[in-house]
Amino acid sequence: MTWQEFTALLALATAMSFSPGPNTTLSTALAANGGLPRAMRFIVAVPVGWTLLLALCAGGIGALVVAAPSLRWVIQTLGVAYLLWLAWKLSGSGTIGPADGKPLQVGFRQGVMLQFVNIKAWLLALTLVANWIAGQPDALRRFAIVAPVMLLYAFTSNFVYALTGSLLRNWLVHGQRLLWFNRAMAGVLVLTACWMARV
Repeated sequence: MTWQEFTALLALATAMSFSPGPNTTLSTALAANGGLPRAMRFIVAVPVGWTLLLALCAGGIGALVVAAPSLRWVIQTLGVAYLLWLAWKLSGSGTIGPADGKPLQVGFRQGVMLQFVNIKAWLLALTLVANWIAGQPDALRRFAIVAPVMLLYAFTSNFVYALTGSLLRNWLVHGQRLLWFNRAMAGVLVLTACWMARV
């Protein structure tokens, strides 16, 4: 891999990882509502699930998804439905610990599985495989470079968003601030779901 290719990889990783999406929004909301320690399971799950998704795409599953519109539609539908459900749960939470007594919980397993119904994650994985890995004589070595870079970016971006959410906790406990914050985060999830439905 040339330095130009590696630089382009870092630019793409920065743009895609740090732009708002389902993972970063949930990281922020989970840390704001439950604290950074509680959000860490999800923060760790994102890069694990995403690396598994990248490995599957590099192994040929990505080509199957591209070739089978019905499979893509199923992934899209599940992803949109899950995000809308999370948005609904989040929008009703106005105290540190949601109104129904059950905190919004998206743990390690759900965090890993979310990557497989996240169209943004699929698009990034397919782009990386098509432009940096597939058809190259050193494809395995390239995967060994791309995967850790993306794993580091996925962890770092979600940690930064979660840290921001946790730093807001003391401010959010006053009045209706947490409720409106959660509704704003729910709105971001709804917008992301709408974007995913149109991709």
